[in-house]
Order: sequence, then C-alpha cells, then structure tokens
Amino acid sequence: MSLLAANTNRHTAKLLAMAICIFTFPFIENRSSADEASPNVILVFIDDMGYADIGPFGCDRYETPNLDKMARDGRTFTDFLVSSAVCSASRSALMTGCCHERVSIRGALNHNANHGLAPSETTIAEICKSKGYATACFGKWHLGHHPKFLPTSQGFDEYFGLPYSNDMWPGPVATRNDPKIKPRPYPTLPLIEQTTVIDLDVVDEEQGNLTKWYTEHAISFIDRNKEKPFFLYMPHSMVHVPLYVSKEFEGKTGAGLFADVVNELDWSIGQIRDTLERNGLTNNTLIIFTTDNGPWLSYGSHAGSAGELREGKGTSFEGGVRVPTVMCWPETIPAGTTTDTLCSTIDILPTVAEMSHASLPDHKIDGRSILQVMTGEPNQKSVHDSLPIYYSNGQLQALRSEDFKLVLPHTYRSLEKDVHGVGLGPEDGSSVGYQNVEMKKVALFDMNNDRNEQRDISQVKPEVLAEMQKFAEQWRAELGDSLTKRTGVGVREAGTLTAEDARLTW
Repeated sequence: MSLLAANTNRHTAKLLAMAICIFTFPFIENRSSADEASPNVILVFIDDMGYADIGPFGCDRYETPNLDKMARDGRTFTDFLVSSAVCSASRSALMTGCCHERVSIRGALNHNANHGLAPSETTIAEICKSKGYATACFGKWHLGHHPKFLPTSQGFDEYFGLPYSNDMWPGPVATRNDPKIKPRPYPTLPLIEQTTVIDLDVVDEEQGNLTKWYTEHAISFIDRNKEKPFFLYMPHSMVHVPLYVSKEFEGKTGAGLFADVVNELDWSIGQIRDTLERNGLTNNTLIIFTTDNGPWLSYGSHAGSAGELREGKGTSFEGGVRVPTVMCWPETIPAGTTTDTLCSTIDILPTVAEMSHASLPDHKIDGRSILQVMTGEPNQKSVHDSLPIYYSNGQLQALRSEDFKLVLPHTYRSLEKDVHGVGLGPEDGSSVGYQNVEMKKVALFDMNNDRNEQRDISQVKPEVLAEMQKFAEQWRAELGDSLTKRTGVGVREAGTLTAEDARLTW
C-alpha cells in the first residue's frame, strides 16, 4: 500500500500535496565526468537496535535476508562504537565527527529543549554539499526541534520525519483516556516536512507506516538525483518503543512484534539496494548500516538483544556502545569480509570527506578516516589511541583502546532480572524498572578475550592501566569531567534560541 493509501482521511490532502511536490521535483542536469568519480553515500541509522539483532551478528530468532546479503556483498565491523548510548548525544557525534561532549549535546532532547546542534558545527551533509551533492534526511532527527536546528538548517536539502523519539507523545489512542494508565507528559507527536508540520498528531496507524514512508521518500530521492552525487541519511524511528509495523509486515515472521519490525527495516534495505541497481548506481554507492546505541532492555519482548555483551542502552558497557555495523560498496569494499579493528561513528564524517575529496571542518573534530579499514588494506590498526566511551552528564565513565577498556568509577543502571522473554510493551505503559549500581573502583578489561567485561585485569596489567589512565587525563583536559569538576578547553557550546528563534517554532 502506498504512502497516500496508507494514511488516514484527515491527512490525505496534506500528504497528496506533499507527494505532488516530491514527484514533480525537477531533474538535475546530467552528471559531469568529475561528479562520476564522487561516490553516493547512504547512511542508515537504526534506533535502539542491539548488537545481536540482525543475522550478520548472530541473530537466529528471525531472518534478515537483505542485511545478510549486504554483509555477503560487503564488510561487517565487529568493534564499532558510538560516542554515547543515548539518542541525541549519539546523533550529534555521528553528524559532526566529534565526541558528543565536544559539541555539548547530552542525553535525549525533547519538546521542551531550547537548544540543539549549533549551526556553526559542520555536518556530514554540509561536507557533501561543499562538493555538489544532493542531500536528504528521512526519519528521526533528534538534534533540536525548532526550525533553527532542523536538518534543512544543517546542510540537508530535504527533510521528512519526526523531530524526536516516537515515544515522546501522549500514548496510543486507546489508552489516552484510560484512567488506569498514567498519561505521558508530552504533546501530540508531529510529522515534519522541511520545516512545516504536515501532521500534528502522529497516532497508531501512522506510526505503523513510518518505515514505509521513509523508504518511499528515499526511493524517490534516489530516482530524482541519479544524475548527480547524493548523500541520503535514513535515521529510522524503529526499533525504539513504541514498536509499530505496517499491515503488510504485521505477524509476518511469527516471532513477535519486535521481529516483524526488524523484518520491515530489512525490507527497506532491500528496496534501497533494488533502487540503486535499477538506476545503475550500485557500484558507485557506499551504504552504511549502523545504530545509535544498544537495546532498551527494560522493555522485555519489545527490546532487542546485546547478545553476550554487558548491559544495554544508557550504559558505558559494550552492550550500550558497541553496535552492529555493515558497509557495502561493491568493487571497493571487499565482499564477505569482517574486521575487528576499533572504529566509531565519529569516523564517518572524515571518511566521507576523504571519499568525496572534500575539506574537513575548520574546527577540531575527533573522528579519523577509516577508508583504508573499509577497503580492506592489510594490517590496519585503529586510527584512535583512545576513545572516550562515554560521557554521561559531563562525567567521563569509560575509555576504549584497540585492545583494552578502562571503566571508571560511576553509577549505572541495570535490570534486577532478565526480562527479555517477558511480554512487556508500551501499549499499556509497562516496562521493568532499573536499579542503580555503583561501580566503586577502576576496572580494566581485555577486549580481545573478554568483551563481555567480566574479568578485571587492572592488577595484572599495571602498565596498561597507567597508559589508559593517562589517556583519561588527556580527555578530561580536552572535554572536562563533572565528577572531578574539570572544564574542558575543547568544548564548544550547543546552539541556543534567541527570542526571535522561539517565535518561529511550529
């Protein structure tokens, strides 16, 4: 069913106008010989998907055939990290090539946020725009909901999606007036095109169509820009709770709602790759599939899985910050290969800059190009001596190197019991609460032999401990540390609203 047919009657006129605008967009002149050397980039960013939630990373509860094929045609990254295990912070790092603390985006912004990603920061889209790329973002933005901070102010030609997480809403229609269920403290959820709200109340059926709508927009964008290089960013709303799936995929896997949702995301990948093939763009397009953080474990059967990795979303352990990543670029990335070289989402911006022969931002970034790792150059080591994984509320909690991980004293959240098989979900507001656990002393873990972080080797590797603590001090000097009341010399301010900016909100 198409986007128009799937929508409710009350939004048909608005979406019809949107569709007419999209499908009558003028075609660009033929790609020049110089442009032909500029690879297209498609960046798919899934929300709250765990390390073990897709076939290439060991999932056997349901099938992900298109991602399996993408892995066979490309390369899997088994030690790929995010800057933060929380939505907005993670996305700011991806977009800017900086640790999120450097650009002052923490946690998950909501409808009350009066700040966002600073317009002075340089995004991947702006890197691409400098080389003549068409750019689009279809999905969840979550870096500021005011027009000043939306994608169209950050280098994107086109935007269609939600400004923040899909649970920032009053709740399902059936529960909004149920006296037994506590109402959620949010206004109605808006769907935005460019900077205009085209649907002020995204409800259940519309949530179910989000994956399909994002995919339809992506296909249209590729078709309309096949004659010039393009950057397509697809930050999907799923598998963040509340889980929704279109009618065509409801119950399709027989393995539950979460499996159905992943199956539809996998379908989306297949649609994108089919569109590239139909337009003769397969060999000139890099596709990156990765996620913003690990699974939100407290939602039981509506949560993903980190596999053997420790903990999940919202923690500095590997289950929170190590994410499943697949990259495919036929004839450039070696097919059917795997790398365990330490890489991060902050490395995507400088890698795209190198691929497109663009200049890096004038200001300092933390990422480094991983193009040689991607293309399978032999004997590649990590481009990072250390990565601060991660800052929470300004506190440095953990640090990674290629082979080791230093976890600093901090308090983290953990489930009291395993609830993965329990039928919990947001349709009735249910989840299982976390308990706070205090990590009282420094721990050192061997990432080659103990990636589930069970054996502290700080006493048997004092020289490694000293080196990692030295790296930690360097990061504290650069980015600060609220626990030790340090102010970092390299921190830049987030974008803030003027009185005029605030009046321009939808």
